Amino acid sequence: MRKKIVAGNWKMNLTLEEAKTLHKDINEALTTTNSKCDVYHFAPSIYLNSLIGNDQVVKTGAQNGYPAKNGAFTGEVSMQQLSGIGTQAVLIGHSERRQIFNESASFLKEKVDSALEEDLKIFFCCGESLEQRESGKFKETVIAQLKNSLFHLNSTDFSKIIIAYEPIWAIGTGKTASPEQANQMHKSIREAIAHAYTQEIAEKTSILYGGSCKPSNADELLNQPDIDGGLIGGASLKASDFLEIISTYN
Repeated sequence: MRKKIVAGNWKMNLTLEEAKTLHKDINEALTTTNSKCDVYHFAPSIYLNSLIGNDQVVKTGAQNGYPAKNGAFTGEVSMQQLSGIGTQAVLIGHSERRQIFNESASFLKEKVDSALEEDLKIFFCCGESLEQRESGKFKETVIAQLKNSLFHLNSTDFSKIIIAYEPIWAIGTGKTASPEQANQMHKSIREAIAHAYTQEIAEKTSILYGGSCKPSNADELLNQPDIDGGLIGGASLKASDFLEIISTYN
């Protein structure tokens, strides 16, 4: 059975006190609930030290990390530094990092290798733009992102990767990815993994959906056969909404 995962990406939101309260509320709620999925909070790096705890249900992740171990990279935080404070996971390849910060496939590949060296769980994001979706080249686009930054890994290392599919064209555009469209892309990703590795590895890889999942559509989306959870944005900032999405797997 593939692991079901619900992860909240807080992006550049919340004050420290708001972050601590939200993290505490989710942890407390889950200690009394028999949740059948893993739960992660991807918080701003400056908050991680205040959120990490060994006795917590919710795992902590960083939204970004730099591949070099140390050096003259003002403002950056290394994978080694993240691991050193007990961070458990890191997002790599998020559409905002690709688009706003122009992170290339080769740079993301460096990040993947560095994170694996530090034993960080990798949530690797991939997805296509509206233009790429409408051109009909969306599958090729997404699979190329995997090939260029992930498929150099051996089977053992690849088994440590979680994929998060983000249909960028369905976020803030007024267009909507149907559950069937989302599942079809997840299926295509799984087929690409099977081609690059084995069917067994593909079947064991958790692939999350990251396209405007919220309480109103979570049940229909997250229970598609090839969708193994969600990378949640705005809905993860409100405890009641995030817990309702998590309850999809209870």
